[in-house]
Amino acid sequence: MHALKELIENAVDAGSTSLEIVVKDGGLKLLQITDNGHGINKDDLPILCERFTTSKLKAFEDLTSIGTYGFRGEALASISHIAHLTVTTKTADSSCAYRAHYADGKLVPAKPGKPADPTPCAGRGGTQITVEDLFYNIRQRQKAFKSHSEEYAKILDVVGRYAVHCQGVAFSSKKHGDSAMGISVPSNATTVDRIRQIHGTAVANELIEFGVSDERLGFKASGWTSNANYHVKKTALLLFINHRSVESSAIKQAIQRTYSTFLPKGGHPFTYLSLDIEPQRVDVNVHPTKREVNFLNEDEIIEFITTAIATQLSKVDTSRTFMTQSLLPGTKVGTISTPATTASRTLQPPSATKVRNESSLVRTDPSVRKITSMLPPSATNLHTTTSSHLDPTYTLNTAREPISCRLTTVKDLRAAVRAEMHSNLTEVFASHTYVGLVDSLRRIAAIQSGVKLYLVDYGKVCNEYFYQVGLTDFANFGSIAFEPPLDIESLIRSAVEIERRNPPESQSQVDDASIAWETIPKIVTQQLVQRREMLSEYFCLDISDEGQLHGIPLLVKGYVPSLAKLPRFLMRLGPCVDWTDEQKCFETFLGELASYYTPEQLPNEEPPSKGKGKPTDPVIDQVAAEIGVPLETSEAAKENDGLALRREQLARMLEHILFPAFRARLVATKDLLQGVTEVADLKGLYRVFERC
Repeated sequence: MHALKELIENAVDAGSTSLEIVVKDGGLKLLQITDNGHGINKDDLPILCERFTTSKLKAFEDLTSIGTYGFRGEALASISHIAHLTVTTKTADSSCAYRAHYADGKLVPAKPGKPADPTPCAGRGGTQITVEDLFYNIRQRQKAFKSHSEEYAKILDVVGRYAVHCQGVAFSSKKHGDSAMGISVPSNATTVDRIRQIHGTAVANELIEFGVSDERLGFKASGWTSNANYHVKKTALLLFINHRSVESSAIKQAIQRTYSTFLPKGGHPFTYLSLDIEPQRVDVNVHPTKREVNFLNEDEIIEFITTAIATQLSKVDTSRTFMTQSLLPGTKVGTISTPATTASRTLQPPSATKVRNESSLVRTDPSVRKITSMLPPSATNLHTTTSSHLDPTYTLNTAREPISCRLTTVKDLRAAVRAEMHSNLTEVFASHTYVGLVDSLRRIAAIQSGVKLYLVDYGKVCNEYFYQVGLTDFANFGSIAFEPPLDIESLIRSAVEIERRNPPESQSQVDDASIAWETIPKIVTQQLVQRREMLSEYFCLDISDEGQLHGIPLLVKGYVPSLAKLPRFLMRLGPCVDWTDEQKCFETFLGELASYYTPEQLPNEEPPSKGKGKPTDPVIDQVAAEIGVPLETSEAAKENDGLALRREQLARMLEHILFPAFRARLVATKDLLQGVTEVADLKGLYRVFERC
């Protein structure tokens, strides 16, 4: 069967319009195929059966876009090692035909003592390949075949598949010595006529045509499938991908699921499907017998096909045919009275609803209202807490006249973000559903997009989002006004002290004496005061002549960053912002502003135990109670309560403010790919369960 499939594909590749197949003893004794194609040149006959000999590939790049059946050059070579192979061929410009005999990939004489060169003979245009005594030298392989009739049935199945698909090609197949044809299809027969002659009139009379294509996915599908009046015990699928007969369990199961709503239990359809995909999207070299192929966007293409089939079925499913039984003589026929209105009813075709596979159904809907949204809004739930030495009163001001930004540097920075856009990841965030906070220490949250579950580094995503907001709303920010104003030099001094006591790893080797820590607050404050007009105009950073901070920019309405990070933010504006170049200045300042707005890392909540705090020993509890020593100081308890409150606030901010903002306007860049990890796919889970 596999040998015949290879020979048929070679004949069709050669431009044949007629194929004649003769079989004896299920193809083991004789397998002969005759075509009227281009033929083989005499000069190519000596290397015809050598391995890797093919005329289908001209350059190495052809492997990436294979459009022919054959490309390996191994079919005839393999056959010559296990059978007696004879090739008779004639080209259009040749005066006669040539016959050659092969064994083990090389030319051999027809009889001992004669030359092995091809001999001239009479013949018609095309090629005739005769395979005799298949597996004559591998007896164990011959014994594996059950019966000749079973092998002949498989041969008729292969010939029938290609006879249905290959338009303009005549097929005939018969047993050696028989006058009756097993299959006979003329070259001018239509697809429906070919199905009628091979699979019968019953299925041919109930066929409906369907077709679908998509330029983005690079495919075009067409075919014929049975309607709801026809069903068999086993699904019959004739699948051709780029004109190659293949099998696909995914496509077969998807079609069966589509028909489950139209056919009775146990009924299965007949479907002929021709799928044309751009060659560079298909890998045809994944199976030894080319029975299977891989192609890109398999799930999306299958969904397009099943939707097209379901649409056509719903259009024609306005009448059904049922078998009836004749009444016996003398049987009384009962009558059922119906209202007059019933007779006047007309059968309306059902609406063409889109049928989706179970593995493609999304179980969440972001538009559905959650119970948390019914809770009364509270400002303290959304705003962040501050440290003990920062306790100002602030007001939010968003009423400001919009200003059109025409700076070339800002436009260049916006263009740079668009150039780094990742389309698929942007679509994930635009259609996601927030699942929940996973780890506040590593800043990880879970989201769902479609049928996939992702873990997201929300710290990285927030940093990119706030930077883009700074570019988009440049010079149009709201403001967070402080009352009373804060002293900038004092804030920076506190940040310098923390930096001095806990230097980062990059500065651990730097000599502490070489850094003038005492002068840093004054120098940075002077820089900010000197540039206060520019900072106020472009970034809404309101600074007075005396070095008082009256306000900071508000990037997202309803979200106030942690004021505990404010001293470090002001300190970094001195050394980390390039004040000499306009574009670099905007880029670095917005980068620091985005870093300030990014939620801070918080320790994860400890597992619950007896009482509050860490688990304790009963003996220690008793001794501590006797001497009156508390196991947990009031300051530690207060700190734990503050962290718990902050975690609750962070979870609400992520769910109700930040991630909805990501869905609305985030342009996901390629750098964010490192912060998004797919952890589950519904289709993949279905495949796992199907194996169980």
